[in-house]
Amino acid sequence: MVRGTILVVDDEPLLLRAFTRVLARAGHDVAQASDGQEAATMVAKRRYDCAFVDLGLPGAGGLEVLATLRARDPGLPVILMTGAPTLETAIDAVAAGALRYLVKPIDSPDLMRAASDAIRARNRDGGDRHDRRADHDAANAAVLERAFESLYMVYQPIVRYGRREVYAYEALVRTREPSVPHPGALIDMAGRLERLPELGRRIRDAVAVTASTSLARLFVNLHPIDFLDEHLYALEAPLSRHARRVVLEVTERAGLDAIPDLADRLRRLRALGYRIAIDDLGEGYAGLTSLARVAPEFVKLDMSLVRGIDGSPAQLKIVESTVQLCRALGSDIIAEGVETPAERDALLTIGLDLLQGYLIARPAPELKAPTLP
Repeated sequence: MVRGTILVVDDEPLLLRAFTRVLARAGHDVAQASDGQEAATMVAKRRYDCAFVDLGLPGAGGLEVLATLRARDPGLPVILMTGAPTLETAIDAVAAGALRYLVKPIDSPDLMRAASDAIRARNRDGGDRHDRRADHDAANAAVLERAFESLYMVYQPIVRYGRREVYAYEALVRTREPSVPHPGALIDMAGRLERLPELGRRIRDAVAVTASTSLARLFVNLHPIDFLDEHLYALEAPLSRHARRVVLEVTERAGLDAIPDLADRLRRLRALGYRIAIDDLGEGYAGLTSLARVAPEFVKLDMSLVRGIDGSPAQLKIVESTVQLCRALGSDIIAEGVETPAERDALLTIGLDLLQGYLIARPAPELKAPTLP
């Protein structure tokens, strides 16, 4: 299996997330961009082995983005993707220098095969690959340092809608470093430079400052590698002092299997007063496996099951069954990614009233209670 560093550019959040998930699970280092300008900035800052670009991007279309990326990095293999294929666009793609032209929906094997072919093509482009990567890593280290120095947290409310009250806030990391355009890029860069534990500590210490000035319940995201950091378990750690008001949220898709003695580590955290949440339940068997292993106090429903639930009886039934399962296991369930009144109302009809999403409120630097109708 050929592994590499991949940029995925798509303006559809669900597809962007799905493509990223497939490629990351295959062992690739994956970064995301939602438009051509963001992608061009990222390519200027870092060397990628290939890029997947949606042909139908708003504004500058995929062909223009392809040209821009190739201008920044002439050797970059670009795979164009489209949900509306035509002979003309296929010809234009080849003429513009696209390595491949994939038609959506794209099967996971096809996506991974295209990535491997592109990375092999990239690896044939010369012997100075190692030196260029070293140069990029040195530049990235300076960027990451600036990102760390300007790191701050924003907070998105989780509400119990039936009571019209704020139940908790999720802490979300941000940085003022302009060349790190989103949290995923920050985490990706910290991972490549082997500084994820430091990022985790900085996040937890920043949340501790907020916890010291508020009695609110706070959800804090953990990367699985944070479980290996003894700072997480230290009584003297700033966040440990507020543990009884903190829920540690674990994103299952990043992988818990590699964590030794997971059950003991969870026990130690709960002994400090922390509670545990599993994020993104609904991604399949692996998510259910994590539910069994972690026995979380909270479960966050994957937004792919929330989006458009009002128009899908099957989706509604799946969520209703998931709610019943979680309650039977003693876990409270939260629906995130709620964006429309129709989605909210559908969730309320099945008794799921812990809600989070842009319909409720966007993340903000302060703990602000939203106005609920």
